[in-house]
Order: sequence, then C-alpha cells, then structure tokens
Amino acid sequence: MFKKILLGLLFLVVAIVVIVAIQPEDFSISRSITVQAPVIKVFDEIDDFQSFQTWSPWAKLDPNCKYAFEGPEAGNGSIMKWSGNDEVGEGALTITESDPSSGVKQKLVFTKPFACQNDVAISLKPDGDDKTNVVWSMSGKNDFMGKAMSLIMNIDEMVGSMYDKGLATLKAKVEKPQ
Repeated sequence: MFKKILLGLLFLVVAIVVIVAIQPEDFSISRSITVQAPVIKVFDEIDDFQSFQTWSPWAKLDPNCKYAFEGPEAGNGSIMKWSGNDEVGEGALTITESDPSSGVKQKLVFTKPFACQNDVAISLKPDGDDKTNVVWSMSGKNDFMGKAMSLIMNIDEMVGSMYDKGLATLKAKVEKPQ
C-alpha cells in the first residue's frame, strides 16, 4: 500500500514537471489606447520617469516605495530603480531607445519578488493630426518558475489590467486642458 502511494505521488510530481516544461517559453502582453493629443505631447510623458510616475498604475500601489533616478533626466540611458512592498517588488527600468516620433523601449529587470528580465515598449503612432495610438507592451521568456506561475496565474490579465489603468490615466493627463 505504501509503495502504491509513493508511486502515485512520484507519478503526480513527474506529470506536473512535464506539464510545466511544455508551457510556452515566450510571452507577450500588449494593450493600446487612442489619445486625443499629438505624438510629441504623449512622448514627453513616456520619455521621462518623473512624468511616468504621475500616470503609472504601480506608483499608486505603494505610497512608501523608494525610488532612485540615475543617468539623464529623460531619454536613452535614463534609469528608474525602486524598492517597495510585495505588490511592486524591487527592480530597475532603463530606457534603451527613445524616439520622439515612435516612442520608447525599455529593459525591465526585477530582483524581487523573483528575478526576471523583460523588454517593454511604449509605441506611438500618429492617427491624423491630433490623435496618437499608444501601445504599451512587454515581452520576454519564461523560465521554469515563470511557466509554473502561468498555470495558476493569468499574467496577461494581471499585467494587462495594470497597463489598461495606466493608459487611461495617461490619456486623462495628456488630454486635460492646460
């Protein structure tokens, strides 16, 4: 009887490992919104981490989060580091490409609650003279732990809902009359 229980548990563990191992390695999350403002006005908000803090949904999750800014105030090489509660974790965001006509690309490095590196982009595309389509996306590779988490948590829904909130706040800020 004990051997059967042990074999059953072993089979269960092997089955779980196989299920996790066959999950997709690559992931991509993307959300978009159209803003009633020219590209350059939106760009000014996404190219500067101080401005980013005013519309980022994560900034509201931990009012006691500690931030440090390094490098230039905006553009390529600008870095924002943070250390906060369990909801925001700890990490750094670096602008790796900055183009006023198309947006920014960033490298996201988390150190807590788990280590990972992902590529983030906030792309801008003009829609007529006074509208901008904004696409906020993140892509990366899942390690074994990331694959396991994807079985119990819908990362696209979790991060995507935060992107939706941030984009809505960005839209309201940029469209607000001066």
